[in-house]
Amino acid sequence: MSWRSRRLRWFVYAPVAFVLLLFAVAVFIVLTFDWNRLKPTINERVSQAIGRPFIVQGDISVGWAREPGQGGMAALVPWPTLEARDIVIGNPDWAKQLQFAQLDAVRFRLAPLRLLFHRVEIPTLYVVRPRIDLERDAQGRATWDFNLANNDQPSSWTLDLRAIGFDHSEITFDDAMSKANLKITVEPLQQSIPYDQIVAQQSADALEQAGRTAGAGARQALAKANAKNESQPGSTNATYQFSWQADGRYQGAPATGSGKIGGVLALQQADQPFPLQANVHVGDSHIALVGTLTDPLHLAALDIRLWFSGTSMAKLYPLIGVTLPNTPPFATQGHLKANLRRGSSHFSYENFRGRVGGSDIAGDVTFDTGGARPKLSGDVKSQVLRFADLAPLIGADSNAEKQQRGDATPQPADKVLPVEPFRTDRWRAMDADVTFSAAHIVREKSLPIDGLSTHVIMDNGVLRLDPLAFDLAGGKVNSNLRLDGSRTPMQGTIRLGARHLKLKQLFPTFEPMQTSFGEINGDAALDARGNSVSELLGTSSGEVKLLMNDGAISKALLETAGLNVGNIIISKLFGDKTVKINCAASDLTATHGLFQTRLFVFDTEDATIRIDGTVNFANEKLDLDVHPNSKGLRLLSLRSPLYVKGTLKNPDVGVQPGPLILRGGGALALGVLATPVAALLPLVATSKGEPDNTCATVLDQMRSPSQAKQPASTKNAPKPAQTH
Repeated sequence: MSWRSRRLRWFVYAPVAFVLLLFAVAVFIVLTFDWNRLKPTINERVSQAIGRPFIVQGDISVGWAREPGQGGMAALVPWPTLEARDIVIGNPDWAKQLQFAQLDAVRFRLAPLRLLFHRVEIPTLYVVRPRIDLERDAQGRATWDFNLANNDQPSSWTLDLRAIGFDHSEITFDDAMSKANLKITVEPLQQSIPYDQIVAQQSADALEQAGRTAGAGARQALAKANAKNESQPGSTNATYQFSWQADGRYQGAPATGSGKIGGVLALQQADQPFPLQANVHVGDSHIALVGTLTDPLHLAALDIRLWFSGTSMAKLYPLIGVTLPNTPPFATQGHLKANLRRGSSHFSYENFRGRVGGSDIAGDVTFDTGGARPKLSGDVKSQVLRFADLAPLIGADSNAEKQQRGDATPQPADKVLPVEPFRTDRWRAMDADVTFSAAHIVREKSLPIDGLSTHVIMDNGVLRLDPLAFDLAGGKVNSNLRLDGSRTPMQGTIRLGARHLKLKQLFPTFEPMQTSFGEINGDAALDARGNSVSELLGTSSGEVKLLMNDGAISKALLETAGLNVGNIIISKLFGDKTVKINCAASDLTATHGLFQTRLFVFDTEDATIRIDGTVNFANEKLDLDVHPNSKGLRLLSLRSPLYVKGTLKNPDVGVQPGPLILRGGGALALGVLATPVAALLPLVATSKGEPDNTCATVLDQMRSPSQAKQPASTKNAPKPAQTH
C-alpha cells in the first residue's frame, strides 16, 4: 500500500472514528450520569414558572429503550423514560393546607428526535398515587389557578402531551363559594368493564331512582324512552378501568357520589374518547350520567346520557347553574352534547323526556355560557299537563312548602291579597328564550282550562310571557305579561283579552248555567310595580272591561268562587235564590291601585243594578254604592239602595238611609253616560249560529235613554246595528 493510500484512509476513517468515539462517550455519560444533580435546577426553574414551591424530594432516573411502532431512523434511536419520585407542589400562602399536591412519582417517555425541532413530544404522562388539595376561598382565589411566569418573548419550544394516566388517587375539594367540602377517592378496578355494560347498568339504576323520586309514572315514561332507543350517546370500544367515590357536603346539603372512569385520558386524540359514569346525590336531588369526554385539553366535546330527578327543579340551580322554576317531584332523561370552551361553552339537552308531578314533558333545550349572561333556549312540550303541577310554576306553592324552604312570608290577618314576594333574586343570573305548550290539561271539572302555550323570555332580569295564551271554557284568552325583576320594586305590565268564554263551560257544576248560551268577553291593561300580588294590585294603573250576557248568579256560586263581597251583596238583594242575568257590563279605571267604576251594571229579569264607587287595592278598602232599580213590585226589597264599606277581608254592607227609589227607576239606571257604554261595544261579539247577544240590546238602550222604557230583558228583541 502506497503512502498516499495510507494517508487517504487516515483522512477518511479518522473523522468517522472520532465521531463514533464521541457518540460512545456521550452514551456512556448519559447512561452513567447522576440525574439527581439536576434537581436543584429543576426545582428552582419550575418553582419560578408556577409561582409556588416545587420540590422533587426523591430520585430522578432515566431509562432507555426503543419505541415500538417507529419506522426509519426513529426505530434505531432509543427513547428515554424519565421518572421523578416523591414530588411536592406547595399551596399559596392564603390556603388552609400547606401542599397542593403530593405525587409518589411522575413517569413519561420522550421522543428524542423531536427535540431537534424544539418539540417536546410525550405520548403518555403517568402520575403515580396523586394526593391533591383543591381549595377556593370566599374571595374567589383558587389553589388550582397557577400564576405562570409571563415572558414577553414566546417560547420556541412546543409541548405535545398526548395523554395522562393515573392510578389510586385522593382529592379533597373545599370551596367556600359553593359551600362544598368533598373528599374523592379513585381506585383501580379488579378488571376492566366494557362501556356498553355500564350504560345498561346506569339506565336501570336511573329508572329505579326516578320511580323512588317521582313515582311509577316517571319510571314508565323513562322506560318507554329507553325502549325507543332515545337519548343514547355514541358507543365506544373504550373500557372502564377505575372506580371513584365522593362524600361530603354541597350547598349545606349532604352529598355523595360514585362512578367509573377510563384509565388513560387522551388529551388530543378525538378517536380515543374517555368513558365517564357518575351517580350523584345532593340533598334530595339526583344526577346520573354515562358517556364520553373527547379532547379535554382543548375542551372539545362531551357526549353523555343524562338523568335528573328530585323534589323540585329549582333545587338544581346550585348544581348546574341553570335557573329553573319550583316544580313538583320530577324525573327526566336526555342526550347531552357539549362543546366546552373556556368562557363560552355550548350545551344541548336533546330528545329529553320525563315527568313533572303527573305531567309529561319532552323537548330540546340548549344552554350557552358565552355573552354577558348564560342563556337557556329551547322548545318544551307536554301532551298531558296536570293543572295542579302548574301551581308552583306561578308561585302558588303551599305555605308548608315555603316554610320547608324557610322563605315563607306570613299573610297579615286583615289582608286578602297575597303578600308572598316573587323570588326574583335569580332572574339576573341568566337569560332565557323558551317556548312551552300543553296540548291537553287535566284539571278538576270546576276548572275549565284546556290547552296552554307561552313564549318565555328572560333578558337581564326582565321576564316576559309573550304571548301567554290558553283555551278556557270554549273560548280563548290571549295575553302578554312583563315583569321587570331588575328593578326594585319590580315593574309589571299585563295586557289581556278574553273572547267567547262560554258560561256553561266556565261554571260546569252550576246547574242554572247549563242551559245558557251566554259568553264572557273582556279586556285588561294594567301597569304596576311591586314584588307581590298585593303590591302589584295596590299600585296598578290602567283599565278593565268585562261584558257577560245571558247568565245566572247566586250567593252559593259567589261563595264557591271565593268572592266574599259579591255574595254578601247578592244575598242582601236577592236572598239565596238564583238570579237570571241578561247582561253584566263593567268598565273600571285604575290609578295607583284605586279602581273607579265608570260603568258597572247588572241587568236582571227583576231589576237593573248599578254600582258606583271605588275599590282601593292599596289598603283593600271598599267605598261602593249599589243602586237597585226594580222592574216591578216583585222584589220590594230592591227599592232601597245599599252601601258597601269596610275592607275586602271584612266588608260592611247595609241599607243606605233615605227615601225609597220609585218604581220604574230602571229608566234612570239605564240613562248613563254614552262614553263608557261605547267603550264596551267592541266586546259585544255574537257567535255565529247562536241567539242574539242580549248585551247588545241593553247597551243600545243605555246609549239611548229614551228607549229605556222598553223591556231590557228579552231574547226576542230586535238586534241593534253592529257598532265597532
